[in-house]
Amino acid sequence: MRVHFIVHESFEAPGAYETWARSHGHDVTFSRVYAGDLLPSDAEGIDFLIVMGGPQDPATTVEECPHFDSKAEQALIYSAVNTGKVVIGICLGSQLIGEALGASFAHSPEKEIGKFPITLTEAGSNDEMFSHFARTLEVGHWHNDMPGLTPDAKLIAYSEGCPRQIVSYSDRVIGFQCHMELTPDIVELLIEQSAKDLDRAAEYRFVNTPEELRAHDYSEMNQVLFVFLDKLEARYKSV
Repeated sequence: MRVHFIVHESFEAPGAYETWARSHGHDVTFSRVYAGDLLPSDAEGIDFLIVMGGPQDPATTVEECPHFDSKAEQALIYSAVNTGKVVIGICLGSQLIGEALGASFAHSPEKEIGKFPITLTEAGSNDEMFSHFARTLEVGHWHNDMPGLTPDAKLIAYSEGCPRQIVSYSDRVIGFQCHMELTPDIVELLIEQSAKDLDRAAEYRFVNTPEELRAHDYSEMNQVLFVFLDKLEARYKSV
């Protein structure tokens, strides 16, 4: 099975998603657009398309960020969705899924950086894909925005600071505003890039200090993510 990652910045690495893919022996490929890699011309040959986060938003233009082509990524996502591929978006990636399907992203009520709980909705609690999630689970966050909701989307989870944390757009298309892929190494990279926000942590309700970020255990949420990905792979192969 081929798992293709779109990576927007070196510090927004796939983390636990890549760990899962490699541990299963999948063929892992990348479009590291920050390094000049091209996007695939279409979704043929891809089984899982995983679109990572970044400091951009779907409205960011090529003039503002030459290595990020929002419209081209949305077109690839749309192609993957329409050909029955699994599509997972994380943070910016989740917002790009919504945009590709006609739902505009929005600003989140609160900035969230750190590890804070998300809560499953009734739809989330009744969805077999998330049956192994605790009703409330502490996960990683590093965002200001959130994905849009299509008419058919199911809201799976929310947090006190953000009403759209996990969105199921279809059985194979899922957006995670939260960052369940974080590892200590990735957190260290993000800390280096977020000094301005972290220096003002006391001004925000949901922003950890660097010391708090380094002290968190991210392994539990990684394990929950691995089970979710196992379920999603089984669903994909069953059809």
